[in-house]
Amino acid sequence: MDDKLLFAVVLAAGQSSRFASTKQLLPFEGGTLVGRATRSAESICGPRSLLVAGNDWRKVTSASRPLQGFIIINSQFRDGLSSSIRAGVQAIAGVADAVMLLLADQPLVTQDHLRTLQAAWEQSPSSIVTSTWSDTSGPPVIFPRQFFDDLCTLDGDRGAKSVIEKHSDHTIGIEFDDAGVDIDRPEDLAKLHP
Repeated sequence: MDDKLLFAVVLAAGQSSRFASTKQLLPFEGGTLVGRATRSAESICGPRSLLVAGNDWRKVTSASRPLQGFIIINSQFRDGLSSSIRAGVQAIAGVADAVMLLLADQPLVTQDHLRTLQAAWEQSPSSIVTSTWSDTSGPPVIFPRQFFDDLCTLDGDRGAKSVIEKHSDHTIGIEFDDAGVDIDRPEDLAKLHP
């Protein structure tokens, strides 16, 4: 399996419309949300890690340094999450066997969980491997190369759930309730620090 290349893409270009500031820059556990997500991605993929930034990109990329991988600036970030997925996947499509998509605003995702996803993909390299919680599934999620075209045709402010649902017969779910915790409003972060 060493010859199969997994790339990690941290999606951090959003406008944080329900937030009073750029939520990717929020402090969390001695760093920032985006810095934590980037370190987690790098723990699995090292230099095969991409940070997709857009809104407030200078501050977001600065908060993620030092980077082992590289940065994609998504100039179409106002088109929503799908534009960042497309930008990240298109950047690595020629060399990657699979992509792990991570969100910058899932602060409880652990490196151990990412390793579990990676191990499941290594055992079944043609399967989509999703995180599951509360009868739903989503990121972090690994998509093998044969699903890149589907990811590159996404549009609007939606993630890749439609691709997961379309190919549910090729999907493995790894239960991880903490993947269901994301930060959309200031009170969401406050709940994590009572």
